[in-house]
Amino acid sequence: MFKRIMAVSFFVLAVFSVKAQSVSEMVEEAKQLEKQMKETEALEKDKDILKIQPTEIDALTQASQLSSRIGNRQKSKDDKIPYFNQAKNYAQQALKVNPNSAEANLSMAIAMGRVALISGAKDKVAASKDVKRYAELAIKFNPSSGQAYHVLGKWNFEVANLNAFERGAAKMLFGGLPDGSLQNAINNYEKARQLDPAFLLNYYELARAYKENDQQDKAIEVLKKALTLRNITQDDVSIKVDCKKMLDDMQ
Repeated sequence: MFKRIMAVSFFVLAVFSVKAQSVSEMVEEAKQLEKQMKETEALEKDKDILKIQPTEIDALTQASQLSSRIGNRQKSKDDKIPYFNQAKNYAQQALKVNPNSAEANLSMAIAMGRVALISGAKDKVAASKDVKRYAELAIKFNPSSGQAYHVLGKWNFEVANLNAFERGAAKMLFGGLPDGSLQNAINNYEKARQLDPAFLLNYYELARAYKENDQQDKAIEVLKKALTLRNITQDDVSIKVDCKKMLDDMQ
């Protein structure tokens, strides 16, 4: 009887070991697919992982960030919304697994930022408060997160450019928003560039901020540098097109 119990125990342990190994391998495969710029395939792999292990935080955060990215490439607002809602849901699940995860907080900041950019005044202001909060938490838990500083820079840029109606909504809903400024945006983007010098989108947004701040030479310098970078994400080709267009318009 003892031998039979031991045999069953070893079998159960073996099954769990194979399952864990399988999930681990799938997580690595999803990461490799993203590196190969196969983002739709990577997202589907993450979904497969989460069917097996719903609390796999790497899959949750990657699925969230990929949903934000893929959603942003959709042409219409109606097509974007389901992806952004999906990104929020994955980020919420990741935060339940580990509220102190820098990637989980970053994922939520990105998702809320995407929502804010396609929303009306009231929803934009409400989402904006979450963007700042989650970006700052991401930095708190990982001070080396270049992407978190980028999101904070984007928050400053957008708040600095709120129109009168949006500022009125912020005052009515929340008594106003913390001050955001172009200079703060530039400082955040430059910090992001220091921490993650290969992050191409940050160069485009930094150039926009320099241009808006009447620092044309700085903007041109940043854009020229952006065009020399290697493509890393699926969006980088189109980002370079935007960089080239801005550069041509400024020269």
